[in-house]
Amino acid sequence: MCCWRAFCLLALLSLVVSSDSLQILGLFPHPAISHFKFFHPIMRGLAEAGHSVDVIGPFEDKDPPKGYKDHLLPPSTLTDTINLEDFERPYRFLFHYIEFFILYNMGKEDCNTTLHSRALKEILKNPPGYYDVILLEQFNSDCAMSVAHVLQAPVIAMSSCALMPWHYERFGAPLIPSYISALFQGQSQEMSFAGRLGNWITVHSLNVLYKLFTVPAGNALIRQRFGPRVPSTENLVRNTSLMLINQHFSLSGPKPLPPNVIEVGGVHITPPKPLPSDLQKILDNASKGVILISWGSQLKASSLPAARRDGIVRAIGRLEQEVIWKYENDTLPNKPPNLHIRKWLPQRDILAHPNLKVFMSHGGLMGTTEAVSSAVPIVGVPIYGDQSLNIAALVQRGMALQLELRKLDENTVYEALTKALDPSFKARAKEVASAYNNRIQGPLETAIWWVEHVAETKGAPLTQPSAVHLSRFVYYSLDVYLVVALTLLLPVIMLLGLVRMCKRREPKGDYKLKRK
Repeated sequence: MCCWRAFCLLALLSLVVSSDSLQILGLFPHPAISHFKFFHPIMRGLAEAGHSVDVIGPFEDKDPPKGYKDHLLPPSTLTDTINLEDFERPYRFLFHYIEFFILYNMGKEDCNTTLHSRALKEILKNPPGYYDVILLEQFNSDCAMSVAHVLQAPVIAMSSCALMPWHYERFGAPLIPSYISALFQGQSQEMSFAGRLGNWITVHSLNVLYKLFTVPAGNALIRQRFGPRVPSTENLVRNTSLMLINQHFSLSGPKPLPPNVIEVGGVHITPPKPLPSDLQKILDNASKGVILISWGSQLKASSLPAARRDGIVRAIGRLEQEVIWKYENDTLPNKPPNLHIRKWLPQRDILAHPNLKVFMSHGGLMGTTEAVSSAVPIVGVPIYGDQSLNIAALVQRGMALQLELRKLDENTVYEALTKALDPSFKARAKEVASAYNNRIQGPLETAIWWVEHVAETKGAPLTQPSAVHLSRFVYYSLDVYLVVALTLLLPVIMLLGLVRMCKRREPKGDYKLKRK
């Protein structure tokens, strides 16, 4: 009898557990590892929380937790290496438009690959309603929204960087160019008049370009795959329940975000692990501290123009600090004794070491947030994408300096690194780190809570502002301004009309003389 009761209790518990488990799909077409490093911890965290997670993406989890299943996309033509010499450009003021069209072409390729992939074909065998929620990247294309439409599941968007200009409208978030910089423009919230003018032009022109190019291209691809009755991506994105964004106000500046845009920056940051013995020795024994130099996973320091590279090497030779540089070649000409080169580095673990003094970086958001979390001042050399935006925000907060790639030489590098070693930069870095690290709830726990909430509420409809469904004419109250302007002008028009009538009726001068 006791065994029977125990069996019934176990069966009941298994039913309770299974009823709480969600079916979740992650859909990430863009083949950039820096983006996936934001998505991956959330998908793993959901699986570790007991949910069943399918992931369509270009990167495999080598040690997946229970419930996590990869559906790999074919290899992409996106190169793993970007040559720094390509960014020695005199046309920087137009580069954000070049970046837009680069992303536009990449988006078309990613969409086409994903929509016709074996991985998606396997997922579409599941009936509509099978998934409780779908997480997908909204970046340079919205074609993945068609998959959610076919599978009839609520959508949580994800962004590994700041909001793009075309994101604000779909979430009902106010876009205020006077102090919110376009990602491509790369400015802090403190802009000059010229900066605000350029930002206003950039924000609105990129929105227009997105509607003229990206939306029609996406529509053509999804209708080719699912038929002509699939709604436009411009309409589908308005059904997005929520966006999880790799930002935090302490780093990027506070913004007026509605409750359906959640900042969860730092989900990828884990407790530091022990360092390899050679690096541990360098960091422990450096009496004046250590400087770390890294341009991330795609930008290769070995592709620097020789003059830039030699200038950095000479500047390092003048420093008292030990310098660890992520450099892809086995040798480096004229390498000074205080410089240590490695082809790969455990960046997060090095930045967490108490003897690390300054981080010289390209300003990628993953590395930048790791430095912020560890209160390490930054010398930023932004190259493309959101890197200028990330560095500009930290310059405003007093914990970073910015250099241009085209101006790198021995003196500029030495002066910047020496200045960043000043205790005032460390003090400001500690202030930012305190705000970044001290939260009511950890970023990963926050992300998981919201995913579960969207699934339980069938899309969290109460978080969506009515602004999402307003036309831009109404949203900006242009109809109201028009009525107010007409109301104010009407008395003026009437008064001018009366004056003209009076002048017409007034007797002419020669007629008065004749009467006399």
